[in-house]
Parts: sequence; C-alpha cells; structure tokens
Amino acid sequence: EEGGEGIMARIYREMPLNSIWEGAGNIMALDLLRALRKADVAAALAVELAPAQGAHPALDRLVQALPARVEHMATEIEARRLAQDVALAVQAALLCQTAPDAVFSAFCDSRLAGNWGHAFGTLGAATDFDTILTRALPR
Repeated sequence: EEGGEGIMARIYREMPLNSIWEGAGNIMALDLLRALRKADVAAALAVELAPAQGAHPALDRLVQALPARVEHMATEIEARRLAQDVALAVQAALLCQTAPDAVFSAFCDSRLAGNWGHAFGTLGAATDFDTILTRALPR
C-alpha cells in the first residue's frame, strides 16, 4: 500500500480485534502452550533458563516442573497459569544474570517462593531493602 498506509498501519488497525475474538490473554496462553509442545521451542526456553540453574531453590523447582506441566496439561484452562509461570521463570533468569543478588533474591522469594502478600509493602523481613533502594534511588 502507498500513502503511509503500509503494513504497520494495517497491523495497528487490526489489533483491537484480538481482544474481541477470544481475549488477548487466552490467545497468547494457548499459542504459548502450542509452541512449548514443540521440541525446538522447549529447548530454546531451556537454554534461556539454564544460566540461572542452581541460583535459587524456588526457581529451580519451577523450571524443573515446567516440562511435565506442558506434556501432561489436561485442559487448556491451565494454559494461563502456565504462561504466568513461564513469564516468571524468564524474568527470574534475566534478573539472575543482570541484577544485583538482592533484587534477584527478593523477586524469587516473593514471586516464586510464595513469600508475598500480593500487595506492595509485604515482602519478608529478610529482604535486603537497603541494597534494593540504594540501586533504585537517584544518585
């Protein structure tokens, strides 16, 4: 198309339909489930998560459980929970590689180990708040 109505304009014009058809979250979760059932995709995910292996017990438990969950998923309704857990595992693996240990540990303790009240200000007392705040505050 000419006149500034190229592929990007078409993509953005059609984007609202995603949430109307089935809900964007459902589509993404089902697409993730289909993709993870392919050996090459599962292997690529394993490569992304491998650098964080052994860094935190809760992350190790989550990562070790993922292949069996994908293989034995009985209903598609579980796909959203799987998508959430894959996202959390990838986030944790990236934090392990790029963030200070205090940030990585706080993330794993709160999001993966269940030590979080699902509201701000509910992290455990063992969290290294000083290191996290020092990193976040302007210098």
